[in-house]
Amino acid sequence: MRAAGQAPPRVLTVAGSDSGGGAGIQADLKTMLALGVHGMSVITAVTAQNSVGVQGAWELPVEAVRAQYRSVVDDIGVQAVKTGMLASAELVEAVAELISGTDAPVVVDPVGVSKHGDPLLAASALDSVRTRLLPVATVATPNLDEVAQLTGRQVASEADLRPAADAVLAYGPQWVLIKGGHLTGEAVDLLTDGDREFRLRAPRHDNRHTHGTGCTLASAIASGLAKGLPVPEAVTAAKEYVTGAIARGFALGAGIGPVDHGWRSR
Repeated sequence: MRAAGQAPPRVLTVAGSDSGGGAGIQADLKTMLALGVHGMSVITAVTAQNSVGVQGAWELPVEAVRAQYRSVVDDIGVQAVKTGMLASAELVEAVAELISGTDAPVVVDPVGVSKHGDPLLAASALDSVRTRLLPVATVATPNLDEVAQLTGRQVASEADLRPAADAVLAYGPQWVLIKGGHLTGEAVDLLTDGDREFRLRAPRHDNRHTHGTGCTLASAIASGLAKGLPVPEAVTAAKEYVTGAIARGFALGAGIGPVDHGWRSR
C-alpha cells in the first residue's frame, strides 16, 4: 500500500491511438489503471479503427513524438516504457534512440498488423525494428505473425516456439516472449532469455472478442516491471491478467470486440 498523495509507479506507452478503444494507447492506459500504475502516453499515430478493421492511419511527425517523450520523461520520469505501433522506419529509429537514453525497463511489442490483418508497420521499417528497437528491449513480445515478419520463421506447433525465440533473441533483446495464441489447443507462450525458459499455459476461452490482447499483455508486463517485479514474475502476472480479460471479452459493433480490461473490478 502506498501512502496518500504518493505517486504510483509510472509507465509510458509509446504507441498508436485506436479510436474504437480496444487496442493501442487506449488499451494500454486501461490496463495500467487496472494494475495500479500511472499510465502516460506518447502517441505515434492516429487510426480510424473500429470492430471490423482499420479504415485509415496517419503517423505523427517525428518531432511531435520526440517532444511528447521528452516532455514526460524529463519532468515526470518513468519506471517502465512500452512500445506498440510505430508505423515507419523514421519513428522506429527515433523511439529507439529515445529509449536507449532512458534508465528504465522496456517492453517492445513489435506491432506489424492489426487483429483484422490491416498493416500497421511499413515493410521498410522491419530492418529498423530488428537492428535498432529490439536491441534496446528488456522484453520483446512478438506474436506468431510478427515472428514470421521479423525472422522468416513459421511457427506451426509448440515445438517451434524455442527456435523462434532464439531467432528473435539474436537481434539483441534481453528476453523474448513468443505468444502462441494462434496455435491450436492450450494458449501457451514461451519466455526465455536464452538460458532460462518458462512455458506459460492457460485454458483457451471460446471467445472471439480478443481485440487488444497484444497491447494489453505488453502493458501488463510493463506495469509489473515498473513495480519492481523480475521479468518472469511480471510476465506470469500479465498472462494471468490478460487471460481473465479474454474470458470476459465482449461484443462491440459488428466485428471483433475488445477484451475486458476492468474484469477484476466488475
